[in-house]
Amino acid sequence: MAELVADCPRCGSSRISFDLLSAIHTRTEYSWQYWYETFAICRQCHRSTVFVLADDVNADYQAVHKTGLINIDHAVNRYVQIEGIITLKDRAEVEAPEYVPDAINNVFMEGTTCLKVDCWNAAGTMFRLCIDLVTKGLLPEQDVEGLNQRTRRNLGLRLPWLFDNQLLPESLRELSTCVREDGNDGAHAGTLRKADAEDLLDFTRILLERIYTEPERIRLAAERRKQRRDENA
Repeated sequence: MAELVADCPRCGSSRISFDLLSAIHTRTEYSWQYWYETFAICRQCHRSTVFVLADDVNADYQAVHKTGLINIDHAVNRYVQIEGIITLKDRAEVEAPEYVPDAINNVFMEGTTCLKVDCWNAAGTMFRLCIDLVTKGLLPEQDVEGLNQRTRRNLGLRLPWLFDNQLLPESLRELSTCVREDGNDGAHAGTLRKADAEDLLDFTRILLERIYTEPERIRLAAERRKQRRDENA
């Protein structure tokens, strides 16, 4: 029987042998490197783990491809490297809208990762940070009546000001109630529930679409139209 030597994430045993019961080829990289998801049983605690393995560049991976990983009758570590394990974080991702700046995209994706592993407070905090970064960029730099330093700093106060001054679409105002004044949305108190985090996700995603995705799509469509007109001129 094929076996894998690895640290067990279930019982904490170090360098323990696993019975490798099944393996599926999930993708190929660099035209030669097979990646696998493998179902394995720890010989110490007898519980299962799904390991992510990839062909080792220094091994005879072509022979392994012909034989099949689970048909090897000894430890497969000499042929593959352990890339990780499958966990809750591998659930289907909520993709960020198109054309979002990298820095904001990274914050949004960190929030969705927290959401996938049921960390509601962490997810809400990251979505709130995302909204904070986006809306700070919408504020005028010069002094404006009604826009004081407290409103500039406080997201819960900033959003109503942006709506009242037509700097955010009025249609988003009701959705924005998931972000309340003085951070009283549970993100600071650590009391967010799943529904709260998902409300913040919905508002954040739609906000990003309105601020970044829709304008860029319109700009690109205008460019394509101009190009067509120039080609037919």
